[in-house]
Amino acid sequence: MSGRYSCTKTKEKIEVRFNVKFSEDWKPRYNIAPNQDVPIITNKNKEAISIARWGLIPSWSLNDATGINLINAKSETILSRAPFKQLIYSNRCLILADGFYEWQNTGKKKSPFRFTLNNDEAFAFAGLWDAWDNGEDIINSFTIITTTANSLVKNIHERMPVILPADLEKDWLRDDLSNTEINNFLQPFQSDKMASYPVHRAVNSTTTDTLECIQVAPKIYPGETFSLFE
Repeated sequence: MSGRYSCTKTKEKIEVRFNVKFSEDWKPRYNIAPNQDVPIITNKNKEAISIARWGLIPSWSLNDATGINLINAKSETILSRAPFKQLIYSNRCLILADGFYEWQNTGKKKSPFRFTLNNDEAFAFAGLWDAWDNGEDIINSFTIITTTANSLVKNIHERMPVILPADLEKDWLRDDLSNTEINNFLQPFQSDKMASYPVHRAVNSTTTDTLECIQVAPKIYPGETFSLFE
């Protein structure tokens, strides 16, 4: 499961990278968690970067509780499982990011790692979105599509989000994709074009959203002692 990611570039850098303008204000985010509002580009509004909630709330939902259970969608079942099988043809999106986190079990502790492109550029996850009317407002929300992990990510986790090659991002938003084309998009990103490193455990808390979250993990944290036997 992909449950945390980052989008640390400035508004101006993101607009240049994707050649699209923000529809709202934006500031860098170091620790994005489910149920938070973040930038996406939808196939219905390709000329603007919109803000949407992470955690898909299908338009037919009775309440927004479904969102927390639909933060990811498996690529292997995206054409057959509801609600994704309806949205895959009509409601695709780009989810703007520059890194994602996974945790490795090390004894009694979980150590966070950050995965980026090896050039540290922004990129886009493949996603699905929908709009839900709660009677007072329209809430736009999305899910990140995941696939099997490449050789780099597999050292930490068995799955990874689908990262779209930059030259195929606009094609993902096309209205006429076939099932074969959809499946071709949903492949593990090339491991030799990615990098990873252990990050500060400040990222473990969803309430922490500071530069510290993307910093390299120290060998010894303040207040702790180092043991040769650990």
